[in-house]
Amino acid sequence: MHMEVLQVSPELAAEWLTRNTSNRPLSKSAVQQLAGRIQRGEWQLTHQGIAFDEDGVLIDGQHRLAAIAKAGMTVPLTVTHGVPRSSFTVMDTGRKRTGRDALALVGEANSTHLAAALRGLHLYLNAPNSAWSGGSSVTSNDQLLTMLDQHPGIRDALQHGITLNRACRITVTAATIGWYVTTEARPDIEQTSWKEGIVTGARLEPGDPRLTLRNTMLSLATGKSHRRRDDSREHLLYYLKAWNAWAEDRPIKLLRRSPNETMPRITKQTTAVSAHGVLRQS
Repeated sequence: MHMEVLQVSPELAAEWLTRNTSNRPLSKSAVQQLAGRIQRGEWQLTHQGIAFDEDGVLIDGQHRLAAIAKAGMTVPLTVTHGVPRSSFTVMDTGRKRTGRDALALVGEANSTHLAAALRGLHLYLNAPNSAWSGGSSVTSNDQLLTMLDQHPGIRDALQHGITLNRACRITVTAATIGWYVTTEARPDIEQTSWKEGIVTGARLEPGDPRLTLRNTMLSLATGKSHRRRDDSREHLLYYLKAWNAWAEDRPIKLLRRSPNETMPRITKQTTAVSAHGVLRQS
């Protein structure tokens, strides 16, 4: 058995795939994800590559080769020849490194919630109206780290998101993204009273957007309202609807999501002096 590092072209990858006679069925979504990483320049040479057995049959790495062919780009790859056929049963049995793992390795706190929030932020910015579940929603670890570098304020937003989650059961992901994007889009609005109103619900009149959001989330959490698979997207939609109403000083008594409803844009509407006592200018 011996190993070498080769520059594998799409043509060579396609030729080697013809030796694939005993692998598991190919996952199109896995190939698409890997091809995307190659095209974004995220491919890195590691000890994990492809392997051929004693007879030259491909026994590991079909998804990597298929991704290279799909991406249409040449990349370096570790190639192992002469692997005993008996080792096939123990290949790919280890756990893949998750986004949480990648963030924890670079010293980030609350890495589980942070990874979910970064993934959600990526989807909000790039595909806000798509389904936030399934293969199309997968975000690579490199994408998460890039997002964190581009949006460092998400760390502070996460602390607010955790507090709001504890108060009304909105998902941490939705609350974090909601806090972050509204703060970034409207730095002229002081959000302390927004947060305090949702957390306590104290002395809020019916129709107050903070009370409506709080009650909606608590109702969803107790099963009194219908829940959907992509809860964080739904919760974020409610968050932004309520926030827009609060920022515009208008009441809202009901939060609902109609079929195919798009993600709300953050309001730019302002008044000279709002009911929150903040001078605002557009």
